[in-house]
Amino acid sequence: MSKTILILGVGAQGSTVAKRMDEEPNVGKIICADFDEKAVASIVGELTKAVGAQVDASDKNSIVAAARGADLIVNGLPLRWHGNVLDAAIEVGADYQDFAATDALADDWIDSIRILYEQYGPKFAAGGHTAIIGTGSAPGLICAATRRAVRELDSCDTIYNIVYEGVEAKRFLPFWWSPVTALSDMSEEAYAVVDGELVRTPAFGLPITREYDYMGTGPVTLGEHCHDEPVHYWFNKDTYFKGVKNIWFKYGGAGFEFAKPLYRAGLLSKEKEHVGDVSVAPFDMVLKHIPPAPKYHDEIQEILDEGLVSDTGCMVIEAYGKKDGKDVLSEVHVMAPGLEDSFKLSGLTAEMYLTGQGGALFTKMLAGDKFTQRGLFSSDMITDEQVDYYFKEAAKLGITLEVKVKENA
Repeated sequence: MSKTILILGVGAQGSTVAKRMDEEPNVGKIICADFDEKAVASIVGELTKAVGAQVDASDKNSIVAAARGADLIVNGLPLRWHGNVLDAAIEVGADYQDFAATDALADDWIDSIRILYEQYGPKFAAGGHTAIIGTGSAPGLICAATRRAVRELDSCDTIYNIVYEGVEAKRFLPFWWSPVTALSDMSEEAYAVVDGELVRTPAFGLPITREYDYMGTGPVTLGEHCHDEPVHYWFNKDTYFKGVKNIWFKYGGAGFEFAKPLYRAGLLSKEKEHVGDVSVAPFDMVLKHIPPAPKYHDEIQEILDEGLVSDTGCMVIEAYGKKDGKDVLSEVHVMAPGLEDSFKLSGLTAEMYLTGQGGALFTKMLAGDKFTQRGLFSSDMITDEQVDYYFKEAAKLGITLEVKVKENA
């Protein structure tokens, strides 16, 4: 049956999903919606199945009006609007997808995720619908890859999710994704699981070093970074991760190194300070001087023409545990196009390519009825068969896995 998809938010992620769904034979109509009418008109003009709509996400009724008749809502909006989108999806009877779990449902982020699982899950299930959260590159693709790594073990003790973003332009451009999100995540205490308990860890703290031949950088340092994955895995540690006791998300790269001294100097504080006769939060002042992540074709081409300092990176899962009574490391490397190759393939940055394509693969599976689960679940809760299908389709986009299983002395 031909599906109608509403894509809310047509930034880098939403527009990539729209382009991929325009190629899907079982998708008949794509409603591209945003508050920014210019952005809507731009993406609609590139597609054959799309119509546009202006939506005010602060008003649930505005979302409902755009969503009438939609089989699936893909939510690419800022987290603060996720409650409205979830409620609208339930009201119109649509499936639901987003790229990261919201923190807008409760004062505490963990409680907010618990509400998603325990309150919204039954609501979607009651209507016979599917909602899947956290479906970009991280969380999303990396969660599916972690499930693939854990499959090689009989029991799991420790999981590392490792991301190093080593794409660096000659111009001043610290971040290839939202600077406000990047700096917020970096300046908060991170989450980890230690001996089965969810704990907070110091921002930029607990460094580890790794070296991978294909990066060509020598050893790199990674530290703590506030991210979704340890929280989701902790909720699901016994059901999907074979009793894992320790879970870490480690991040590094040019943006990480740029932000670290700012944090140490107190310049990522969101508390207002008096400077002369002015009251200002240091975070806001820093953010004002950081350029937005590039997203337009001509802008990316200009950066490439100027030249790059480096075009490298990695996404790696390390899962330590037991197999046939032996200590084993199951190591999975996600191989994907860098900036230059991503731009040649699709006119996107490497960040936009991996996150957008990672999300579009989940949309493809929803549109193709590959998820039989009803209710709400996160991307780390899909079945082994769904993981395999996901990476079979990812390989067609140049996103592949290298799985290495070895004894861990």
